[in-house]
Amino acid sequence: MILSLLLVAFYFALWYRDWRLHLATLVGLLLIAIIAVYEGSVMLTFGFMFADSIGRARLKWHIASAMVAIVLMFIIVLWIESGELFKIEEPMIIPIFMLQLSFPLLIYFIEKTKSLKAELATVNTQLVQQDERQRIARDLHDTIGHTLTMIKIKTELTTKLMDKDPKRAKVELDDILSTTRTALKQVREIVSDMNFISLESELLHCKNALQTAHISFKLKNKYSNILLASVEETMLALCVREATTNLIKHSQAKNCIFEIDYIDHIYCLKIIDDGVGLENQGLGNGISSMKDRMSALQGTASVNNIITGGTIVTLKLPIQNSRKVEPSL
Repeated sequence: MILSLLLVAFYFALWYRDWRLHLATLVGLLLIAIIAVYEGSVMLTFGFMFADSIGRARLKWHIASAMVAIVLMFIIVLWIESGELFKIEEPMIIPIFMLQLSFPLLIYFIEKTKSLKAELATVNTQLVQQDERQRIARDLHDTIGHTLTMIKIKTELTTKLMDKDPKRAKVELDDILSTTRTALKQVREIVSDMNFISLESELLHCKNALQTAHISFKLKNKYSNILLASVEETMLALCVREATTNLIKHSQAKNCIFEIDYIDHIYCLKIIDDGVGLENQGLGNGISSMKDRMSALQGTASVNNIITGGTIVTLKLPIQNSRKVEPSL
């Protein structure tokens, strides 16, 4: 009967982590003590059946009280067996006792470590999701915002041309339709993660946007043969796109110069305008995203006012020494 009750207690200790585990542990240790009184202190070894489960309890006081019960179990059994309180006839009882006391603590710390790892994994997942949301927000601002700005400018121009020059207005409407298709394509690219963007094609796209906004465009590329990695070229292209969008929105410039140079293993791209300056507009989402993108490549992005008027956006990207860089002819 005692063995049957012991198995029932072990079953509850095996499957539960609440008060039922605590009660089953105390009952199980009591039954083991009864068996040990009749069969000898060696039967205390069965305490390992519950030592493992004790460390899995949810409440610390359950663990502490169960460990106290183990101590009492050993003291009472050895006292009854030897007739003296601290007399031990079986030397192996001491390591068994120490192990049974150590097991709950060991299992507790193992379970605590697993729990902390699970929490850390959850936090990491949340951080990744947050980074992804920020990336999508930044990409929406950099790509769709740029395209919508172009549509806005072209629509305003078309409105003015409707009465003065209907033929040109029709051309502008066709261009607006084409730009709208581009916006839809950009949305698909963002949804399916960002695809490679050519810096050359982006410079051409920016040239068209600036000319539409009646801003003169000039490109000075001293090192057109520099080979950039795909991610580097894409990041630079997105930064150029954002700088161009800000230029069209805020600069009130008439002229703009894009300069590409290579100095001391640093790829340098400058965007210079003769407008009112961008610093007074504050560090908006666009400028912050440029800094973040360049920082991810160990590069830098800066926006400064020019003393004579206007703004200069400087993008610097370190180039590995192993790459062959030759000046353009």
